[in-house]
Amino acid sequence: MLDFARLGLTINILLFGAGAVAVWFSGARLTGYADAISRKTGLGQAVIGIVLLAGITSLPEIGVTATASLSGDAQLAVNNLFGSIALQVALLAIVDLVIGRDALTSVVPDPTVLLMGTLNVVLITFAAAAMVAGDVPFFGIGLWAWGCLFGYIAGVWLLSKAQGKRPWLAARGGHIDEDLIEKQKQREEGAEEAAGSLRTLLLKTAGVAAVILVAGFVLARSGDAIAQATGLGQSFVGFVLVAFATSLPELSTALSAAKLGLYTMAISDILGTNIINVALVFVVDLLDTDAEPVLNRMDDFAIFGALLAVVLTAFFLAGMTERRDRSVLRMGYDSILVIVFYLGGVAVLYTLRAGT
Repeated sequence: MLDFARLGLTINILLFGAGAVAVWFSGARLTGYADAISRKTGLGQAVIGIVLLAGITSLPEIGVTATASLSGDAQLAVNNLFGSIALQVALLAIVDLVIGRDALTSVVPDPTVLLMGTLNVVLITFAAAAMVAGDVPFFGIGLWAWGCLFGYIAGVWLLSKAQGKRPWLAARGGHIDEDLIEKQKQREEGAEEAAGSLRTLLLKTAGVAAVILVAGFVLARSGDAIAQATGLGQSFVGFVLVAFATSLPELSTALSAAKLGLYTMAISDILGTNIINVALVFVVDLLDTDAEPVLNRMDDFAIFGALLAVVLTAFFLAGMTERRDRSVLRMGYDSILVIVFYLGGVAVLYTLRAGT
């Protein structure tokens, strides 16, 4: 395995920049392909977001998680996962800032995203509870880690069943927003002719996925090497800096989707990736070289980081339920709260980093 730390600071900075550019443009193309696949297969934006988009944009996290676990850096692996969850929710505030005008959570007509957000809260809290209660081995892997995996599988099943159902309709000011729903439908129908065959789309998607995997891995490893030179603790590096590197694919695809008016896909990509991150706790435990379940070795830093992710997700859930379209500084009130609490949370984590 290439040791990026030996390459020197300058080369790592260049590698980080090149990886960021590759991921950014690949993410933009991926959004278009995913939208076309969604229409051709009849699957909704929410399902495509959690299965296809989230699966592909999670490839850097998977690569970093596997590498860190095999190297015995379980804390780096787990803190990268939960750091990515918290950061990616904060990235939705950036998407909100870019689209401007109405708040992001006020222009999402698909109720499936509420279920997805609720699953995020449940699964992340489940993982935090495991860190507090302690884990026990079951077939060589922690029992709570098995729960994280099966929770993800159950969540995807629930979302697939919920797709297409409309238990409620998007509303503003107490009135059904039929115009918003109709505009979303027209966007989906209007781009149908521009899409190629399903086979061609799948091949293009696979090519973009390969670029994101390689570039995302380079991003994460070079970012880790740059961060280590600052003398920050391993947990803080994993939660903030490496998490930022592995979250660039999600930022790129979410921004591209929002600019195309695919707001459901933008949010479901982020929330879907976060559900996958919880499931990756199982992978960490599977690949880790220590016989002790990985969640038993997490400290207050990891627990606080997971709970921070829960709070940030809850803010957006409240925003999607309340659906206030007014914004301040081009962001909804929920986005502003997310940014403030994320920065405050990172400040607290900085004080907890000693010895981690």
